[in-house]
Amino acid sequence: MAIAKAERLMNLALCLLGTRRPLSKRELRGSIEAYLEAGSDDSFNRMFERDKDDLRELGLVIETVENLDGETGYLARRDSNRLPPITLDAEEAAALGLAAKVWQQARLAGAASGALQKLRAAGMPEAEDAYEVHSALEPRIPVHEAAFEPLMLACRDRRPVTFDYRKANSARAEQRQVEPWTLECWRGHWYLAGWDRERGAERVFRLSRITGKVRSRAGAFSTEVPDVVTVRETVESWAGETATRTARIRLRAGAGYPLRSRATAVRDRGDGWDELEIPYGHGLDAWLVEFGPDVVVEEPADLRADVVDRLRAVAKD
Repeated sequence: MAIAKAERLMNLALCLLGTRRPLSKRELRGSIEAYLEAGSDDSFNRMFERDKDDLRELGLVIETVENLDGETGYLARRDSNRLPPITLDAEEAAALGLAAKVWQQARLAGAASGALQKLRAAGMPEAEDAYEVHSALEPRIPVHEAAFEPLMLACRDRRPVTFDYRKANSARAEQRQVEPWTLECWRGHWYLAGWDRERGAERVFRLSRITGKVRSRAGAFSTEVPDVVTVRETVESWAGETATRTARIRLRAGAGYPLRSRATAVRDRGDGWDELEIPYGHGLDAWLVEFGPDVVVEEPADLRADVVDRLRAVAKD
């Protein structure tokens, strides 16, 4: 069975790499013997979808294209599936090994491990891991949101998605149609940056506010994906990294150490509370809500109102 599947995957990969135009499911079924032997259309469809996902897991970049008749076709362009020779020194190999450990608790664990094995097989030096024995700290990026995996795959495959999203100041979720660009982790929270089709503008979505399933949609992106630096700056701006003003808050003594680390000034009020001045950018209201009754916003008034709105939305839930 394993040999038969490997042969089927190889034949599918050769078909996708050897074509100059997208091939439909019907054409692929007629070209690969194992698909011709499938008992029914449902059996073939399930087999094809599994094989396509397996090839993508192995690193093959498969494009999905819709023709003028609305029929979906598939191809793997050679220029998208060819890498230049890779040479790494010991320090670079050590950095890759450390980066792979970040994903041991996430969906990317298998991909990271497989990538290291392929690089080592190609001659990457076995670097001594200075963090293996002596360090009590290990790099980790927590991934708890169910939306992470389908969005990661959608970003990779450039597939539009729909999902229900509840804004922090709203008690109800709304459906969003998004062309996903990339996922970014900021202060322990995951964010999706992409193009909101209904609003006709770029938007950033916090994964923990996505409710229900993420559903993929056929078709190509309608806008060009910005470079990774631009997207990261967008996420940081929406999440509150870019500060344009200063907020003054009261913080309960002995609480809110992450806020204290960002404060430009701290004053002991003598009543069990401290007064802090914090750089204020988009997203600070959502962060302040996480500290609950330990934080009171004094100014600006619009920030105070945003925090109150968020707390009321949480209370309604």
